Amino acid sequence: MKRISDLLQSKSDQIWSIEPTASVYDAIALMAEKNIGAVLVMEGDRLVGILSERDYARKVILENRTSATTRVDELMTRDIVYAEPTEKVDECMALMTDKRIRHLPVMADGKLLGLVSIGDLVKAVIEHQQFEIDQLEHYISGAPGG
Repeated sequence: MKRISDLLQSKSDQIWSIEPTASVYDAIALMAEKNIGAVLVMEGDRLVGILSERDYARKVILENRTSATTRVDELMTRDIVYAEPTEKVDECMALMTDKRIRHLPVMADGKLLGLVSIGDLVKAVIEHQQFEIDQLEHYISGAPGG
């Protein structure tokens, strides 16, 4: 099974982020423009939170706030669950399932390396399963009597 570092190598190194003092409107506009479901909240090069579409739906719309007057740091998730690059894809998938999250920052020595989504992990698992199926089919077709 692939490690998270392998996934990061195949992804763009672009990390979309916003400052904690920005408006939620600006964060949602960035997510819409980049077609992403969450944005990292950064103070300089330090990760301080994450804001997702789910946060927006639950904390702006349902609490009758306005996007233009609410700051990102009022809504962002501060207790950040993250992965290390050496972790395996299936371990991260289990973590994301357990924590009910869809985006996982990747950190090493306190430095942000990237972000993986549940979609990235599912794709990697499917590729791994297809590889195993191909290997088994090759083995069976090459075996005597097969």
